[in-house]
Amino acid sequence: MFVDKSMTKRVITIKPETSLIEARALMDEHSIRHLPVTDDTNTLVGIVTDRDLRSATPSILLDDFDSAKERDRLSRISARDIMSKTPAVLKPMHTIQDALLIIQQRKVGALPVVDENNKLKGILSVRDLMRAFTNVLGIGEPGTLLGILVEEKVGQLKRIVDAITEENISFGSVLVARHWDASKRAVFPYLLTNNVARIKKKLIGLGYTLIDPMEWHLDRLPKDE
Repeated sequence: MFVDKSMTKRVITIKPETSLIEARALMDEHSIRHLPVTDDTNTLVGIVTDRDLRSATPSILLDDFDSAKERDRLSRISARDIMSKTPAVLKPMHTIQDALLIIQQRKVGALPVVDENNKLKGILSVRDLMRAFTNVLGIGEPGTLLGILVEEKVGQLKRIVDAITEENISFGSVLVARHWDASKRAVFPYLLTNNVARIKKKLIGLGYTLIDPMEWHLDRLPKDE
C-alpha cells in the first residue's frame, strides 16, 4: 500500500513567521501534534512539533498565559525559531512499510509527504499507519489471531494454510515473524471466525506448537537464559 492512499491530505500548516502562541492554539484546536511549515508556494521548509513547543515554552505557562509580559515575549518567538529545518519526509509512492521503518529509525510521530519539488502533499502520522495496517491485516473484522511455532523450511506456511482452508475458514491476514531460534518461525494467521477450537486441535495433531500471540514479541529469549 502506498503512502498517498493512507496519508492525511488536508494538512494544517503554518508559515515561518507564525508565532509560538498561534502554533500552539492550532494544535489544541485540531488535536494534532505536528505542524508542517510551508512558504507561500506550499514548499515545505520545516516542521514544528508539540515537543518543540514544550521545549520553547516554560512549563508553568503551558496552560496559562495570564502574564502580559511573558505572553508578549512568547508572541515574538516564531516557527522559524524553533522548527526542524530538515525533517524526514516521504514521497507519495513510498509504501507504508517504508514509512514505518523511517518513523522507527528517526523516532518521530509523523512524516510530511512531499512531491519531487518538495511541495507538501500530505502528512502521515502513526495514527494513519495504524489505520492502514488495520485495513491491510483485516483485523477490523471480527476474528481470532492464532500463534503457531513452525520449523524454518519450505512448505510449512502452505501446510498451515491448507489445513485451515480445509475447515472452510477465511483469512484476514497471515504474518510470519522471526524467532530467537533461527531454525524456527512464528506464524500468526488472523482467522475470520471465533470458533477456532477445532482448527487448534487439528494444528496440534499435525505436530505444531501453538503460542499465545498476546505474550509474543520479536526479541523473546529462551526462558532459561
